[in-house]
Amino acid sequence: MKRSAGLLAIGLTSLFLWAPSSTQADSALTIATASPAGVYHLAGRAICRVVDIPCTAESSDGSSANLRAVRQGDVEVALAQSDIHFYAVNGSEAFRAAGPDAGLRSLFSLHSEPFTLVVRRDAGIHAFDDLLQRSVNIGNPGSGQRGTMLRLMDSRGWSRSSFRMVNDLPADQQAMELCHGNIDAMVYTVGHPNASVAQAIRLCNAELIDVEGDAIDRLVEAYPFFSPAWIAGGLYGPDQPAVRTFGVRATLVASADTDPEQVYRLVAGVFDNFQRFKAHHPAFGMLTPQAMIRDGLTAPLHEGALRYYREQGWLDDGAMTAEVIR
Repeated sequence: MKRSAGLLAIGLTSLFLWAPSSTQADSALTIATASPAGVYHLAGRAICRVVDIPCTAESSDGSSANLRAVRQGDVEVALAQSDIHFYAVNGSEAFRAAGPDAGLRSLFSLHSEPFTLVVRRDAGIHAFDDLLQRSVNIGNPGSGQRGTMLRLMDSRGWSRSSFRMVNDLPADQQAMELCHGNIDAMVYTVGHPNASVAQAIRLCNAELIDVEGDAIDRLVEAYPFFSPAWIAGGLYGPDQPAVRTFGVRATLVASADTDPEQVYRLVAGVFDNFQRFKAHHPAFGMLTPQAMIRDGLTAPLHEGALRYYREQGWLDDGAMTAEVIR
């Protein structure tokens, strides 16, 4: 009898010890996004709506902050611009002090994010170089828009002193600052259409300006995470022309320590419900699985994501080693 009781106790102990691993994939998953005004937050919410695990999209200070949070284990999954993602993996730019993040993993990339310059029509700004000695919002510390703007400023040999005034406002505050005349221009690296940009154009007599020229061409050629981009005409009213610029891609990342089963179920939820996911925003309309598992990704794919992609036949072992784990 004592032996039976002992075996029962051992069995129950084993059951409880195994319980966390069986429920881990059902624990709440948090996706760090960015400003509530941007497409990242909408993307995070869209992902949570199509997956079959408890999921919350949380606003944040943006790409750099998200990547630090993933590295520190403060969040399981996060969205980040492809350029900031590249810097984190390589330990460059804002991540130089922390060093390369060998534990960062890619899940997939999302929409193109054109670098967007919005100006007041009465500011006399007709090209990017006209921003010199103007009041400009470059984005809050930790945001992707700020990271891209700083890279562009560096390529032009500019510093904060090149402007009359530099603001560090988050994306959800910059449109009203433009309306109130406190800034002449705002920059935003974002998918379109975007509510904050629409607000600035509708309420503040603002317009979109091309960001192009030899300096931009050299920048795109020098960095693998940049590519030519455009904003379609008519997105912000019938008189809005198409805009030529450059851009990055949104990427979804996690730590290598994030539970593979959770990652598998997240990835499966998005691609098994792909049309439903894409319907959440026009910026998702041109997405394809083939591009999403390749474009804009610097960190190796997470093992949970790899498992799903192999099952779908989208990656074979040879291609995976050559193309993904660089």
